[in-house]
Amino acid sequence: MHANLYKQLQLTLRKLQLAAIALIIASLMAACDTTEVPVYTTQFPAFGTAVDLSIVGIQRERAAAAAAAVERDLLFFEQALYANNAGRMLRINEQLARGEPFAAPPSLIPLLIRSQTLYTQSDGLFNPAIGRFTRLWGLDHTHPASETPPGQAAINALLAVQPTMDDLHLDGLLLQSDNPAVQLDFDAVATAYAMDIAIDALRAQSVRSALINIGGDVRAIGSRSGRAWRLPVPRASGTGVIGILDVSGDASLFTASSQGRNFVYRGEVYHSVIDPRTGRPADAAASASVLHEGDALTAAAAANALMIAGPQDWPRIAAQMGIRYALLIDNAGQLQLTPAMAELIELLDTKVEQIIRVPPEDESPSTP
Repeated sequence: MHANLYKQLQLTLRKLQLAAIALIIASLMAACDTTEVPVYTTQFPAFGTAVDLSIVGIQRERAAAAAAAVERDLLFFEQALYANNAGRMLRINEQLARGEPFAAPPSLIPLLIRSQTLYTQSDGLFNPAIGRFTRLWGLDHTHPASETPPGQAAINALLAVQPTMDDLHLDGLLLQSDNPAVQLDFDAVATAYAMDIAIDALRAQSVRSALINIGGDVRAIGSRSGRAWRLPVPRASGTGVIGILDVSGDASLFTASSQGRNFVYRGEVYHSVIDPRTGRPADAAASASVLHEGDALTAAAAANALMIAGPQDWPRIAAQMGIRYALLIDNAGQLQLTPAMAELIELLDTKVEQIIRVPPEDESPSTP
């Protein structure tokens, strides 16, 4: 009997020891969880500006290798798509003008397919097929010199043969245009597409949190050491910040404005956000900022389409493109926001005039 009691005491003591050990391990793990998560930051030039990259939660050596791969990806697409460097796009446009099918570069096929979808969703306001208009205005260079605006006759001649993304036909890798006026210009979304490719590559390397900032446009995943990313929304003037967005998870923030690529002639600014309906720089709004819960390509295309749509029509276009968070600054400096953006943004100037715009399908029927 005493032997059995002794064994029971030993067993009880052993369980207490194991429980104490488990408690110590749990305490150590909790302590580890409160330590600072490593954040690797670096900067390098691409797309004519500085690229800021943050990678969170992996060892420095792995982060440095991942950052080098991101830099290679961005430089590849800078050479492939961006103004002044895009020899590949020049060759593609030459082949499109001939009207015969040819093999398109495989790396650009997803961009072409997504751009056709975004063209349709935006009612044609996002239209990368109007590169001839960009060239006509002398805005096909990263830093355009002061030019004389083209005459209305030249603009009308291009409008008469209106190039659209519907003129393009893709069969596997074979690309063909039945409109010789089509000239692809992906400058408005080149950085966005490159960011998406880079983020996909980081995810493949088990990176769960990272942020890429190119000239104020941002692609982010995860969080910064468990805290939300704080993304600044620029003023229409391009100088200063109008508000801050706290975001976590999968998000992209892009702004279209007259302060991008432009030139000044007789005191008037002519910029590269061309309205395909008029063949002229969009003039109905000063800027449009879009936060998209997902890919950067959609955010960039939507920002351009909303700026072109202007104060009257942008809520409808935003709804068609699946955009919940959008802010448009009209030419009088007034803010127009979707309800979701109004709730999320932390405005730095609370006295600025604001209008909440409800997308058409969300509007309640009017009472008779």
